[in-house]
Amino acid sequence: MVSDDRAPEPARGADDPAPGPGVSVPPGDRIVQLDLWATVLFAVVQALAAGLPDAFSALSVAVSVALFLVGAVAFVWGFLLAIGRSRYEAVTLSGLFFLGEDAAPAGVRRTLRLLLLAQVIVAVAAAAVRPFTELAFGILAPMLGTGLLALWGARHGVFAPRDESAEPGGARQ
Repeated sequence: MVSDDRAPEPARGADDPAPGPGVSVPPGDRIVQLDLWATVLFAVVQALAAGLPDAFSALSVAVSVALFLVGAVAFVWGFLLAIGRSRYEAVTLSGLFFLGEDAAPAGVRRTLRLLLLAQVIVAVAAAAVRPFTELAFGILAPMLGTGLLALWGARHGVFAPRDESAEPGGARQ
């Protein structure tokens, strides 16, 4: 008989993902991952364009405008989703757009806010290194972070139920 020196696998609960290709992703994690990878891409392209403007300025403009457009779509999508949720929940602007008031777990809130801050810092730094050039388009890119904050808040944010009795005219029929 051969002994197995490996430690036994811990028992999986109902909420634990199974290993392998069918691993479920926590709610909103794809939004956070998109923001992370887009921020890394933006930082690398802006650094390249700041160092070698002749070779990378067109790529910098394309990435900056693309991130702006994706962010604008995410922002509008999040806003429209929030309008629908506001019929039943007390959706707040700070909870929706900044994940304040405990609308999101601390890790998600911190990560998305820091990624937005990183986008702003990269955009301003690159534009400061080469003022009055195509790198100024980088200022558009932080719209991605803003839009993804709104989308995460609208799709996965936690808001209190709407208090029907507090509305003008009393409770709905």
